Amino acid sequence: MPSLSGLYRYPLKSGRGEALQRSAVDGLGLHGDRRWMVVDADSGRFITQRLLPQMSQLSARYDARGGLTLSAPGQADLAVALPDPEKDLRGVVVWRDSLRVPDAGDEAAEWLSAMLGKPCRLVQVPESRARQVDTAYAQPGDRVAFADGFPLLLIGQASLDDLSQRVGQPLSMLRFRPNLVVTGSEAYAEDGWRRIRIGEVEFEVVKGCSRCILTTIDPQTGERNAQREPLATLKTYREKDGDVFFGQNLLPRGVGELQLGMMVEILQ
Repeated sequence: MPSLSGLYRYPLKSGRGEALQRSAVDGLGLHGDRRWMVVDADSGRFITQRLLPQMSQLSARYDARGGLTLSAPGQADLAVALPDPEKDLRGVVVWRDSLRVPDAGDEAAEWLSAMLGKPCRLVQVPESRARQVDTAYAQPGDRVAFADGFPLLLIGQASLDDLSQRVGQPLSMLRFRPNLVVTGSEAYAEDGWRRIRIGEVEFEVVKGCSRCILTTIDPQTGERNAQREPLATLKTYREKDGDVFFGQNLLPRGVGELQLGMMVEILQ
C-alpha cells in the first residue's frame, strides 16, 4: 500500500517550503498553509515567484499562535504577529477572486519592500474570509486560503522520479510545491485516484494541477532554467488542451492529523 513520505507547508504564498513530520488538517488544508501573502501596495494584486523569482529565498516560519518570522539573506529576521481578523482590512486579488483580508502592518510591509525591491504589503486570511473553491470541481462551502485554486496538492514520488529521468537530472520535489508526497505507487498512479484516506482523514481528488513557469525556478537558488526545464519536458507528454499537468489537487473531507509513514488507502 502507498504511504505518506512527504509533508510540506508554505506559510507564505510563494515563499520557501517547510518540511513537516506531522500536521493537522483543517477546513483549508494543512494547518497554517498559505495563510499569508505578499501583494502589490497599490493594486492589492498577489505577488509570486512568477513575477519575482527572489521570493524563493524568502522564508516565513509559522508559529503556534499563527504569526510568522520572516527571514531572507542580508536582512535581520522579523517577527510578525497574527493581525486582528476584523481590523485594517485590505482589498486583495488572487487570480479572479477579490476579497478583503487583514493587513499585517507597516513594519512587515517595509521589510518585504526592501527585500523584494518593490512596494508591497503583507496580508493574512482568517478561515472566515477564505475563498470559495471553483464549484466546477467543489461543493459550495469548500474553501481555500491563498493557494492558487485548491487547498492541497499531492504528487507521487515515482512520478517525480520518472520526470527526473526524462529530464536527465534529479529534480527537487519542492520545485513543484506539493503538500503531500506519496511513495509506493506507480508513476502517475495519482491521476486515476478519485478518493483516498490517510489516517482518519479522507480527501477527494478533484483535478490535475496545471503547471507554469514557476516550475523552472530552482527553489534553492531562485534561478530560472535557461532551457525552461522541467516544463519543456513535461510538455512533451503531459500536455492536454493547452495545459501541462503534474500532480493532483485535493479537497479535505474532514479534519484530523497526518504523520509521515501513514498508509494511503485508495478508496476510489
